[in-house]
Amino acid sequence: MKEPVRDQTVQVDDLKLVTLPSAVNCADLFVRFTLVEWRVQSMVPEVRRVTDHMVKAVVGDASPKSVPTMLLFRLRLSGNSLAVEIEDDRAYPRLAVPPALVGPSSGVQVLSSGKQLLWCEVALPKGMDATVVPLPRRGTTKAAAAAAPPPAEIPAADDLSPDVMERILEGLRRDKGEPPRF
Repeated sequence: MKEPVRDQTVQVDDLKLVTLPSAVNCADLFVRFTLVEWRVQSMVPEVRRVTDHMVKAVVGDASPKSVPTMLLFRLRLSGNSLAVEIEDDRAYPRLAVPPALVGPSSGVQVLSSGKQLLWCEVALPKGMDATVVPLPRRGTTKAAAAAAPPPAEIPAADDLSPDVMERILEGLRRDKGEPPRF
């Protein structure tokens, strides 16, 4: 059985979802947002189709009486493909690749944790590989924030008169549309 490509992973984004029918729409929104952010909009229709089949295969016919579990929905750029992956917290029922996606670029594997991984690779546009996909610039990472010096302390408001402080507090207390009281 072929396994998903794991070498050369350039970008990965994931979303934790509850295994309920709403996961289909949440995963779809996540796909559209992520692929636009990664600037591979031309892949949106195909990846949405794959996502729809995969999430529905995991969620199945969720009974209102069943206890929902979690799934981890992941998009991974590697080599010349984008892998759509779903980690299902359940060991049973055994997942199967949806019939519309059966082929050499999809599969199911049981992870050492007992979870199941359903995956399908979608080829990147012709002439593109994961290393040339223009990735978004994200905010400061946790590691960089931890290494940064602490922010300067805000000076005390010793020079503010009690009257100014009272006006500020009154402005915060009043309802919208209510004129300020002086």
